Amino acid sequence: MRKHLRQWLAGLLVTFVLLPLAGCGLPGLNASNDQTVRIASQNTTEQQIMAYMIQGMIHHYTNLDSTIINNLGSGNVSFNALKNGDADISAIRFYGTDLTTVLNEKFQRDPSKVKGIVTREFNDRYQMTYFKSYGFADTYAWMVKADYAKQHHLTKVSDLRKLAPNMKVGIDQIWQNRQGDGYPAFQKTYGYSFGTVYPMQVGLLYDALSANKMDAILGYSTDGRVASYHLKLLKDDRDFFPPYDASPVATNAILKKHPELKPVLNRLVGKISLKTMQHLNYEVDDELQEPQTVANNYLKAHNYFEGRN
Repeated sequence: MRKHLRQWLAGLLVTFVLLPLAGCGLPGLNASNDQTVRIASQNTTEQQIMAYMIQGMIHHYTNLDSTIINNLGSGNVSFNALKNGDADISAIRFYGTDLTTVLNEKFQRDPSKVKGIVTREFNDRYQMTYFKSYGFADTYAWMVKADYAKQHHLTKVSDLRKLAPNMKVGIDQIWQNRQGDGYPAFQKTYGYSFGTVYPMQVGLLYDALSANKMDAILGYSTDGRVASYHLKLLKDDRDFFPPYDASPVATNAILKKHPELKPVLNRLVGKISLKTMQHLNYEVDDELQEPQTVANNYLKAHNYFEGRN
């Protein structure tokens, strides 16, 4: 997701939820036959990049056609597309999000438990296969400017304790009172509070930090602006944020119908690091390249097309 669009998209979500997906008229929704794989993608940059990457892999390694159902407004919408039989693959899903929003399970942080519960319950309840992670996680992350980190010897979130009482920090508006992994729980886990907290739209956070109006911000780990603004991500050394590892999810029905899809999706497991995803997002959001172009260039550059039978 491009984070600065989230507030605007929230209004659209109501429309998506109330209308049957089949009636939305979204590109790719009605383009289906027995040889067409339908890939659901949300409206974020990384979702679109990974959807095109999956499509490129399918076209190269199989004889199947594919179509992308693009610009879905939330994880719930893309999940319901799979559940209702309107899509076959979700380009990116996040363990931590699906644990609480789809499965309605109790919030917890242990990565192995979260992944185990989500993988098992998606299969048992919904007949969907949760693949292993692409290799990156799109999670909340505390970040500062590189020179600020160097000046104060900052490498992890606990290092902010000595500075926190006098710090100005910017946060996502929804995080301030968020249950489980919001600011109240953060203060208990890390044992300190910041001097002044400024809730704002996510798109403004990076500019505020770059302009020295903030000492630190709570941004998103895969955002392309992390690299373009030369920001330092601080390690969440108390594992406060739950695992938001990114993975593709496919219906068991499509994997049974076309078993050749499983090895194709597995080829991407562990291939996209956090820095790689930041860079791919940067190429789209800052350099204004098309997501499909960025995805295909990455695949070709890394020889994922080798070994075709």
